[in-house]
Amino acid sequence: MTSERLEAFSDGVLAIIITIMVLELEAPKEYTLEAFFEIVPTFISYLVSFLYVSVYWVTHHQLFKIAEKINGKVLWSNLYLLFWLSVIPFTTGWIGQGNHHTDVVPVVLYGFVLLMSQLSFLLLRNSIIKIHEKKSPIAVHFNRLTMDFACVSIYVIGLSSAFLNTYISMALFLLVGLLKVVELNSISKRIQSIY
Repeated sequence: MTSERLEAFSDGVLAIIITIMVLELEAPKEYTLEAFFEIVPTFISYLVSFLYVSVYWVTHHQLFKIAEKINGKVLWSNLYLLFWLSVIPFTTGWIGQGNHHTDVVPVVLYGFVLLMSQLSFLLLRNSIIKIHEKKSPIAVHFNRLTMDFACVSIYVIGLSSAFLNTYISMALFLLVGLLKVVELNSISKRIQSIY
């Protein structure tokens, strides 16, 4: 089974996710700095969410660029990832409305969705690695257990710290996104050296 249809479908879903998120952004109703500062939490939540969706899109592209085969488990794992990514606009919008960025429940739900996105991507990646040889390029370049453990640990700390301070949680979620960008850059360089 080839991956072209899976990639095309995934690209479409991710494009819709970004479109929904940007439609949630509303311009201030007044032309004052105070009105602008009122929408800053909404913009920051959009920025962090856009970073995440972008990282998953690029990583997904690179993963399937060197995947030689897929199976039914990969298809279902991909849909599981897309489900969690599709919930990001909802949690982004909830955090961005009013002062919900300081409320525990929206921040915990946002972090939980990001954590589940991470875990579902790991499931997808491991499903692909299992149908390839252990020394295949996909297994060598995408099996990053130390970074995986670090990201999951930071998510758990971020979820726990939301009960103390939601700003710490959001900073930790942003940290994971930035770590993913660094990791993605490293993977990109290694893949380009091969292909």
